[in-house]
Amino acid sequence: MAVDGIIELTDASFDSDVLKSGEPVLVDFWAAWCGPCRALAPIVDEIATSYRGRLKVGKMDVDKHNATPQRYGVRGIPTLLLFQNGQVKEQIVGWVSKENLTNAIDKHLTAAAPSPAAPLSEAR
Repeated sequence: MAVDGIIELTDASFDSDVLKSGEPVLVDFWAAWCGPCRALAPIVDEIATSYRGRLKVGKMDVDKHNATPQRYGVRGIPTLLLFQNGQVKEQIVGWVSKENLTNAIDKHLTAAAPSPAAPLSEAR
């Protein structure tokens, strides 16, 4: 279920929503009692809005869903994992500034972007 462009992830939906996604996915592992998680939430919300169409954003409450965090070795929260083609490409543990988060995301989105010349060379 998406709220303001953010997908509420569960252990059951994780594979289909994240690992099989056709676009990169930023996953925020959080809990309601976590102060740094609450401080990071507005930044994650802004990322979801500004990267809409290029990046999916999902949140997983580790108190309600603990199999997936264990699967990916999430030991502290907040933890942000950036997935691309079903693989973890970036991990950030703890609060992070919007600037540092966008730099980390941009690094991977730029690396994954196809060359503008690629479709032309394939057409020949």
